[in-house]
Amino acid sequence: MTKLSPKSAKKFVLDNTALMAPPHVPEVLLHLADEAHDLWLRTEEELAEIGLPPPFWAFAWAGGQGLARYVLDHPTIVRGRRVLDFATGSGLVAIAAIKAGAAEVIAADIDPFCETAIALNLEANAVEAQFLGVDCVDSDDGWDVVLAGDVFYDKAFADRLLPWFAGLRARGTDILVGDPGRAYLPKTGLQSLAVYEVPVTRVLEDAEVKRTTIWRLA
Repeated sequence: MTKLSPKSAKKFVLDNTALMAPPHVPEVLLHLADEAHDLWLRTEEELAEIGLPPPFWAFAWAGGQGLARYVLDHPTIVRGRRVLDFATGSGLVAIAAIKAGAAEVIAADIDPFCETAIALNLEANAVEAQFLGVDCVDSDDGWDVVLAGDVFYDKAFADRLLPWFAGLRARGTDILVGDPGRAYLPKTGLQSLAVYEVPVTRVLEDAEVKRTTIWRLA
């Protein structure tokens, strides 16, 4: 499997997406794939052949849309604060945090392709953020707020996240999670802040609208 060069990665994003606003967050523009693009239909095997992990960055997931909406509607949660957007994907939540007045935003994702997609999305919104391309679970860089959209989809991953989140929360970090009913969301220790009906693509989800809750770790 060959890796795409930065120049090729940029061309791939531009060729396989269109600049559009997610339905629940019209204030933000993202390079997203839709039915008009081959990326919509390619299998993981086809993508692997050209050196591309599953393109989570090319879609506006329900948890991220809900979390971005909440941040924009309640800017005091991030205003003037250092924010980590964990598992950022497209950078949607990071961009929302910047627009809401965060002092500093770090968009973190282990998919190196996200760096290219996020750079294009930041440019499209005329905002700036840092990209962190390492696994930051169990680290603590003094963030005031951690935002995490759609992260409880896998048990092993959830088992890693919970003690990390608990440690950050004990230290005083505000942790907000956007979740559309994923299987491994914790059953306790969460405070519901808002509920949204978020339009999504039927190709990615089991419905055209996902009921998405914004949770704060208590």
